[in-house]
Order: sequence, then structure tokens, then C-alpha cells
Amino acid sequence: MPLTLASLAHHSALRLTVRAGEDGLDVPVRWAHASELADPVPYMEGGELLLITALTLDAEDPAAMRRYVKRLVEAGVVGLGFAVGVHYEDIPEALVEAAREEGLPLLEVPRRTPFLAISKAVSAAVAADQYRAVTAGFAAQRELTRQALTGGPEGLLAALATQVDGWTALYDASGAVVATAPEWAARRAARLTADVRRLRERAAPASSVVAGPKDDDRVELHTLGTGRRPRAALAVGTAAALGTAARYAVHSAVALLTLTTERSRSLHAAEQRIGAAVLRMLLAGEPDHARAVAGHLYGGLLDAPFRIVVAETGTAPAARAQGEPNGDVLGALEEAVESAAARSGEAVLVVPDGERLVVLAADGGAAVTACRDHAAALEAARGAGGAHEPLPGADEDELVVGLSAPVGPIAASAAYKQAGQALSVARRRGRVLVEHEQMAAGSVVPLLADDAVRAFADGLLRPLNEHDATGRGDLVASLRAWLSRHGQWDAAAADLGVHRHTLRYRMRRVEEILGRSLDDPDVRMELWLALKAASSD
Repeated sequence: MPLTLASLAHHSALRLTVRAGEDGLDVPVRWAHASELADPVPYMEGGELLLITALTLDAEDPAAMRRYVKRLVEAGVVGLGFAVGVHYEDIPEALVEAAREEGLPLLEVPRRTPFLAISKAVSAAVAADQYRAVTAGFAAQRELTRQALTGGPEGLLAALATQVDGWTALYDASGAVVATAPEWAARRAARLTADVRRLRERAAPASSVVAGPKDDDRVELHTLGTGRRPRAALAVGTAAALGTAARYAVHSAVALLTLTTERSRSLHAAEQRIGAAVLRMLLAGEPDHARAVAGHLYGGLLDAPFRIVVAETGTAPAARAQGEPNGDVLGALEEAVESAAARSGEAVLVVPDGERLVVLAADGGAAVTACRDHAAALEAARGAGGAHEPLPGADEDELVVGLSAPVGPIAASAAYKQAGQALSVARRRGRVLVEHEQMAAGSVVPLLADDAVRAFADGLLRPLNEHDATGRGDLVASLRAWLSRHGQWDAAAADLGVHRHTLRYRMRRVEEILGRSLDDPDVRMELWLALKAASSD
């Protein structure tokens, strides 16, 4: 317990007498300081017991004493010790009355008690309190270490909550709550997710103090991990600021959880290497070998239909080269998928592959749902317009995702191709995510917006456009009408408002100019696609 004025007043060797401010004796004393300055306030930090003999004070002037005492109280001085028998045989009534009015404890110090004795008593008590705090902190550290080794993060959180007389919570890389202690703190912890996410945007290590979801809560947030960006966070909720012993406990918990996080990161990297081997075997058509390598780690994932996700972006390689999986948009998707899978207890295979991220996840599971939700959030943030319109400001840094249809291990190679095809369509359509099933329900026309297709169309139709520009006919419009009517002369001529012989003549001119026969179905198909591509400009 910290030293208080009451403790000093009851110290038998000091023989102090309380003359005013009896109700303030329970205030802790940080230090004892002697000063005869008329205004010692500039040299006070707060929490001191000020010792005086009134050498430079007019202690019998009520107005002067009221000003003096008021200044001390405003500076945070917790008590005033007045030595009698030096300049005054008794404490002047003006000072006693001023102390009583301000509620400042006033202690009478007898002549035979030197100020040094009081300073030594305060110093010894402060040192003893600090020693107790340090000893308690080391004891807390040992207990937290024991819990971390035997009970894991959950046991450590429970021990820390007891040490600080409050509640604790652990968050994953996405800001979701992983564990709390006690259990009733889960709702409070969940309300701080936004604060945890904001803290993660700062360079690690980082910490902050926020107002808790309850009025009596003071919550400290600490990031966990040694990388540039944190992979977890710790919340500690208490009713008041932490004392020395509790501070030791929190620092120990942060260190232990950081060790756990870094160990988890190493295991995660090893799991990814195994996952990459399993994926290569699946794509090579060796599902039995893949099952053998996966073992219990990924084996359950291969026992039910799964989907393959392929994601790309332009910034992944540089960011991943620095070992920061959450330092880019691919890393954000990886975090979302892995966090969702961890919370639901399902297996997920995540393989960073150069500029790509490949994910193998259970069909209908939390990981696939998280992938869709992440893409939808990006779409909303970008302010996408129509489903087939390019996203405003699209550039190489934006995420593009393809999702395969549900398959089994034997069809993994086909699923990988499906995901790649869906990704290509997503890129052309300006979408964040396209599922393979959506491709059949859509139209091939939006694919013609590709620059290479437009260049082909311009080259193929250029001779006809140049002919029409001379004013000697309308071959392009005639060709479009004839193809749209599947080569029916009368219907196409009616659409154009010309005689069918005129239309026949124009189609012969098209063949002569292009040097290609309209009887060839491939030629008709290419011309029709070229016309569609030209009209999409």
C-alpha cells in the first residue's frame, strides 16, 4: 500500500499532530520537500508533503495565508508540515484557518523532529512500496509465464485479468475477438474492434488508451508482434489507471503473447510450404499423394467439395518480399480468409504464389464467405457503377479475384483453370470478384472491350470504313444488317430500306474489299464480333 498522510501522522517516532484537513489524510504521499520560498509552486510536481518553518511568510496575515494555501492546493500539494518552536511557537491561527477552509491537511511538527527524519520516513516508505510492486510484478510474470506454457493464450488472459482486477481480450489480425477473460467481457471487447483496427494502422509496437464501452472502463490497447504491421492485439480493461505491479503484469503479457504470435508465424510459414506442396500435387493430378502429404493438417479439406480462389494484384511481390503478409491488398484478403476459417474451426489452404494468392477452401464454408464479403466491401468502397463498367480509378494495385465452381480433389486442376478464367473476366469487367458460375449466366459481349480485340476489329473493318468515308456506299451498316438477319436478303434489305439486289451488290463489294468469302461461317463470326467490338467503343 502506498504511504499516506495518515501513516505519517501515526508514526510514533515523528510525533506529528494533525491541526486541519483531517478528511484528506488518506491521500498518498509521493515525496516530502522542504521549502521556505514564498511561492514554491513552480518547483512542485504534485503529491508532495511540503515542510516549512514560515521563515519568509507572513503567517499571521489571513489574506496572505489564504492565497498561499490556495496555490498549494491547486499545485497538487497533499499536505503541509509546519515546524513549531523555530520562528513561531505555535502554528498561526491564520494558517490553520486557511488550511481548514481549503481542506488541506496541516501537520504540526515538534521542534525535536527534524525535517530530515520526515523525509527519510517518506523515502523509506516509497522505496518499500516500489519494492513490493516490483516483487509483485515478478510474481505476476512467473504466473503469466506458467499459464502461457500450460493454458495457452486463454490461460494467460485469465491470469492477467486477475492481476489487474479487470478484464482482458485478445484480437486477431483482422480485429476480431479471439478470446476474453472473464467470459462476460466478450461483448465489451467486441465493441472495441474499430479501435483495434485503427491501432493496427500505426507502426508496431503501438498502444493507446480508449474509453471503454462502460463508463467505469479504462481500456489499454497494445499491438502484438515484431513485424512492421501487428498480427494481433491485447486489450486490458480496468476501473482506474494501472499501478506499478499491474503495469509489470501487462508488459509481461505483451512479451509472452508476442512470443506466441511469432511462434505462430513460423508455424504458419511451415504450413504454407506444406500447403504449396499439396496444391502442386492436386494440380498435377495426384490427389492420393496430396492426401498423404496433407495428413491431418489439410486432410479434412480434401474430403468434401472445395473451391479454389485465385487473386491477383500488382503490389504483392515487393510487399511479401519484406515478410509482411498484411502490407498489401493481397495480404488483406489473406487475413480475412484465414481469420474467418480460424474462428469457425475449418481448414483452409492459402498459398502465396508470386503475384498471385491461391486459396483452397471448403465450399459453403466461412473462408469462401469471407472472400465474397471482402470483395463486396471493396466494390462498395470503390463506388462501382454497373456490373460491366470498369471501376473508377482502376489501377494495378486493385484486387481482382476469380472463384471456381465446387469440385473434388480429382478435378482440382480444372477448378484452378476455372478460377483463372473467372479472374480474367473480372479484370475485363472491372469487377473485384467473379465466380465461374456467373460466367455462363453473363454475356461474351463485355469481353470485347479488351484493347487487343478492339485493335483486331479496327484492322478488320478499316477498309470498309475507308470505303464508306468516300461517300460511295454504306457497306458497314449493310453488313451489320445482313449479319443480324442471318443472311436473309429480303429482311435485311427491308431494314435498310433498299432493294435486295442493291444489298447483294454491297455484300459482293464487301467480299472484294476484304478478300474474304461471306459464305465462310468463321468469317461471318469474326465480322460480327468486330462490329460488336466497334459499337462498344
